[in-house]
Amino acid sequence: MPAPSGQTPPPAIVVTDHLTRRFGELEAVVDLSLSVTRGQIFGFLGPNGAGKTTTIKMLCGLLPPTSGDATVAGYDIGRERERIKRETGYMAQTFSLYPDLTVEENFRFFAGAYGVYGQAATRRMHALFEQIELEDLRGVQAGRLSGGMKQRLALACALVHDPQLVFLDEPTAGVDPANRQRLWDFLYALGEGGTSLFVTTHYLDEAERCHAVGFMLGGRLIGHGEPRVLREQLRGRLAGVEVRRAVEAMRALREVPGVEDVTIHGNELRVCFDRPIDWRTIEAPLRDAAARAAVPLDRVYPLDPTLEDLFLSYERHGAATR
Repeated sequence: MPAPSGQTPPPAIVVTDHLTRRFGELEAVVDLSLSVTRGQIFGFLGPNGAGKTTTIKMLCGLLPPTSGDATVAGYDIGRERERIKRETGYMAQTFSLYPDLTVEENFRFFAGAYGVYGQAATRRMHALFEQIELEDLRGVQAGRLSGGMKQRLALACALVHDPQLVFLDEPTAGVDPANRQRLWDFLYALGEGGTSLFVTTHYLDEAERCHAVGFMLGGRLIGHGEPRVLREQLRGRLAGVEVRRAVEAMRALREVPGVEDVTIHGNELRVCFDRPIDWRTIEAPLRDAAARAAVPLDRVYPLDPTLEDLFLSYERHGAATR
């Protein structure tokens, strides 16, 4: 979310400098240097084991780094963990509330943990429950809630003390599309109200909703920036192909010189080249390769890159260097 021309950009809410965490011989996070702008929704992406959750735990002060430094809301993660706790909320990847307590009892328990009591807790509960649509479920045991409602309750508990920054670790995992949309509507409202959000997700369509994203692979940050800017790295390198026998055509097109990979999307193949292509010369080699495999192509056309295309490209290059 860049500042308008002539204005000073917003300060960073998270800054890391060569942040590293090892578990024995395992390097979970390596030399992570990252800056997240205050007021942003920042998407933190990567496969399982990429280091996303470990990073969040270090930034929350729950896990000390092996080396490197970081500040969160202006506070040092090593020396000022209690200050960070007061200024941040954390919504864990798995439902970590008390299933035998009601929705209201869970909220009041976490309110007390953050020093919010009495009428202040009641006012905060009513405001959040109305926004997140939990008001009618206050007396229901948390363990009886649907997956989407559990995530809403977890988010309300992370927001009980009105933090500057909220860490959300896979907040929509296992949630149906309608509840995902409602949750994202609420996240946008939070962001517009001034709350900064640091979100890990496996959903690339959700990453497109973020103001900025970072890609992690093997514990290392391999890409960082605005989605629209990052996508431009693949501009001119993608072709769409319509074909009836997609699997056989995919195998044939992967053998064409300059083709980095081919992925299947229904009857469409997405062909990624290792460099920008000349459309005057590229269609013929693709059709020739498909014809030799007896799978003629119906149509060949340029494609706009997506974050999914970019993420797959990062993974291919990362696998090639490991």
